[in-house]
Amino acid sequence: MTQSNAKSSSATIRDVARLAGVSVATVSRYLNQTAVVSEETAARLQAAMAELKYVPQAAARRLATRKTKTLGLLLTNIHGDFFAPLLSGIEAATSEAGYDLLISASGRATPRQSFPLSLGPHNTDGLLVFAESLSEPALRQCYELGLPMVFIHQTPPADLEIPCVTVENKAASRRLVEHLITVHGRRRIALLRGPAGQEDSHWRELGYRQALEEHGLPVDPALIAPGDFDRDVAQASVRRLLQAGIELDAIFTGDDEAAVGALAALKEAGKRVPEEVAVVGFDDQRLSAYLTPPLTTVRAPTDAVGREAVRQLLNLLHTGTAAPLTLLPTELVIRRSCGCQPESA
Repeated sequence: MTQSNAKSSSATIRDVARLAGVSVATVSRYLNQTAVVSEETAARLQAAMAELKYVPQAAARRLATRKTKTLGLLLTNIHGDFFAPLLSGIEAATSEAGYDLLISASGRATPRQSFPLSLGPHNTDGLLVFAESLSEPALRQCYELGLPMVFIHQTPPADLEIPCVTVENKAASRRLVEHLITVHGRRRIALLRGPAGQEDSHWRELGYRQALEEHGLPVDPALIAPGDFDRDVAQASVRRLLQAGIELDAIFTGDDEAAVGALAALKEAGKRVPEEVAVVGFDDQRLSAYLTPPLTTVRAPTDAVGREAVRQLLNLLHTGTAAPLTLLPTELVIRRSCGCQPESA
């Protein structure tokens, strides 16, 4: 696949100021981030720059020469064990290629995400964009500027040719829930779903639903609760399920962070794992083998995702082409939390 270069534009900073109805000084302060402007003014400036396809001169020079030798990484956050191997893979691959790495972790993007971004054509040759860290308006502006980008754990809008690197979620989740049903006879399997709108969460829930349906088990809305890939949210959800008297004999937590919270809530309630309630997760984070009991989960190659995302971005920089979608395989890791007694345990 190819990613188009920026369309040429002869617009000037004065044209932006005129269209946005502000002074040239205001545009300059906004572009250089030397002063705060109101959200309403920022929105007008963003709209004016998009309409005029205006590229700040410093950004235009760097975009043309591609000589920063720096890659940017946009993340929602860097907390939790999930991000450590991802960052390790990205940093290693970037360093091996002779590039520097700039990281911005500013939370989930909002529709009014400010532009220019802290990372972009003014200081990077290309961007690695983690799921939900870039709003669609800001994404489209970066795309119009011709900035090479690769998405991680999120597919781009259908009309934008942006490569994506992610892992196989649905089939692995289905196999994991089937394991609970066929090997351990579990019938009341709760799901702690991930964040709403998050693609990994969507595919994992779909795998859960398919496993139940294929084995003639109903999808009970009472057994589906928020997990948000967060141990505190998961702990609160399991606590509420138990206090409400919801019958359950297993929990698919959506990810290993949520599994930590689920295990804590079950311990609080005096529930034995896995004898009374089995618990399984996703990702196989470093802590998973050391939980009590060790966690049955899905091993996702998170380090390899980081490395592959860098490889695809470098392909885009050097050849103008990259694979539209790279889907890395996952595998079940059986430990004691589902009820099995692995030989290595």
